[in-house]
Amino acid sequence: MAKSNPHSRSRSLDWAEELIRAWISRYGVPMILHSDQGTNFNSALFTELCKLLRILKTRTTALHPESDGIVERFNRTILNHLSLFVSKNQTDWDTHLPLFLLAYRSADHEVTGFTPADMLFDRTLRLPCDILFGRPSDTPSSPNEYLNNLEARLESVHVFARERIKLASERMKTRYDSGATGHHFKEGDQVWMYNPKRRRGLSPKLQQNWEGPYTIVKKLNDAIYRV
Repeated sequence: MAKSNPHSRSRSLDWAEELIRAWISRYGVPMILHSDQGTNFNSALFTELCKLLRILKTRTTALHPESDGIVERFNRTILNHLSLFVSKNQTDWDTHLPLFLLAYRSADHEVTGFTPADMLFDRTLRLPCDILFGRPSDTPSSPNEYLNNLEARLESVHVFARERIKLASERMKTRYDSGATGHHFKEGDQVWMYNPKRRRGLSPKLQQNWEGPYTIVKKLNDAIYRV
């Protein structure tokens, strides 16, 4: 389930404490933690915390947020929604965030066909509209019967969702491949590197975004090279 917390502090200690308070205390210790290139997620303190908890820490490639596509798409969804409700000075965005998350978590996902709440809790969230119009009551059952049914339902939901996600990924790949032109480089090739540098007081449109040429010294995979 998508989770988003407004945060004004950027110290590594603050983010390490936030990881424990807002995530580990509720969901347990993750096996893998993937982040962007932010220094607060890649500091010695944060790295040591992940090492202590046996968390595999990975990060995106610089200037290529595609490797964190799910989060980037969710962030775009948040921004598109908040832009409709924030005040002109844009200082109240954090007050709109909780109700947006409620709406997002209770809405059917276009890929899985389930709400995020269904996927995690196997139940529909109680919404303000239910206070006015009511909702069907749950059939009472014994604790053991409830747990057995819950396990079976969650397994069924997750299997179905994984199949839907796989199909959606294949469709996206097909659409991308139909319009993509493959660029394959090898060690020793000369290339230009996209590395935009913004200088205060200068128009970004007139600044150089590419630098080089550089020589490829190692191919890590089809998308990542070392120069």
